[in-house]
Amino acid sequence: MQPRSTLFCLVLPLLTIGAGCRNPAAREDKGHSELPPGAVAVTSAAVLPAAPKPAPTPAPPLDVKVGPLSFAPVAKRADASVVTIYTVGEEETRGGPFGRRAKGRTAKGLGTGFIVEKDGVIITNNHVIDGADEILVQLSDERRFPAKVAGRDPRTDIAVVKLDGVSDLATIPLGDSDGLEVGDWVVAIGNPFGLSHTVSAGIVSAKGRGRDDVPLDPTGYYDFIQTDASINPGNSGGPLLNLKGEVVGMNTAIRGNGAQGIGFAIPINMVKQLLPPLLREGHVTRSALGVRIRDVRDLTPEDRASLKIAADNQNDKGAVIEFVDPNGPADRAKLEVGDVIVGFGGQAIERSSLLQWLASTTGVGKTVPVRVVRQGKAFDIQVTLTELKEPKRAPRPRLPQPGEDEEPFGR
Repeated sequence: MQPRSTLFCLVLPLLTIGAGCRNPAAREDKGHSELPPGAVAVTSAAVLPAAPKPAPTPAPPLDVKVGPLSFAPVAKRADASVVTIYTVGEEETRGGPFGRRAKGRTAKGLGTGFIVEKDGVIITNNHVIDGADEILVQLSDERRFPAKVAGRDPRTDIAVVKLDGVSDLATIPLGDSDGLEVGDWVVAIGNPFGLSHTVSAGIVSAKGRGRDDVPLDPTGYYDFIQTDASINPGNSGGPLLNLKGEVVGMNTAIRGNGAQGIGFAIPINMVKQLLPPLLREGHVTRSALGVRIRDVRDLTPEDRASLKIAADNQNDKGAVIEFVDPNGPADRAKLEVGDVIVGFGGQAIERSSLLQWLASTTGVGKTVPVRVVRQGKAFDIQVTLTELKEPKRAPRPRLPQPGEDEEPFGR
């Protein structure tokens, strides 16, 4: 009853829908350096003053922490909160002497989840329960309960299922994924290949893996934690734990459809942010800034010179606007193609993925200060966000490129 190895998408919206991109430098320069109405000029593009660089000093001795003698306490504490999720659905089959098509009920897949509320609220991946007609959850004591979908967000591959008629279940504490550091120990628990409650350990290999690093879908928003803790098909939806036994991520993707020391987990802080609307409304309503953006660091030298962006590292941050949605929030605020957004709601913007996340989760109708650099001049402008227009069709999965494995990423 293992899940089929397929490509899957973790998608979060672009900040606008529609027309194609234009080269940031391909615009009329006439009047472009003028500030829009309501803008307040600032003397620095930085959201916060840059701290003075300290004088070079000899490196202090490393404070190396000794690793645990055993991961057993972490695994034992979490085990009662980790569940196995079975899904059942209809599939079309051919049978009989004439090869007639018939629909039959069959097991569709197997995944993992973890209990976060005593009355049976369980978090897992959306792709674990996607397309299922029935969901069956097995607890660590082997009791089985039917479950219903309480909320789901395909764009982030996060889903919440609920058990009825249960109480006082063992819950697992949610930690702080922002506090993780590369090199920290982590423990993964799941059901790889149907082997229930399998425990593996490793370290955080990297943070902030984006859609360029995990190219499951070019339109997706990604902020994966990379780990070398062994993860395989069936681990999807399971917890990634720190040494305190707190969930810091949800295991979601693997490289090469097998244990190769490269697995990816959704940061638990992202899950915690979306959990309330999923429980309350069953879905996530996203806000939109109304722009299409890219990283400043990806601009060509010619584009950087045209936009008067210095070539030093200090200014190699921010998101440059490639397209403005007509009559959208940014358009009404008179933002333009070629403007560089370096701050949103008082938070510094280094990468476009952060701006994409903040703009989509701030809230429909909210007015936020946006710091912009236009032709070397920085200013603040208030922008009122609108509701994101969802596409009618889901984005297509990314196809393998020539020379790549047939299925380079899987679940």
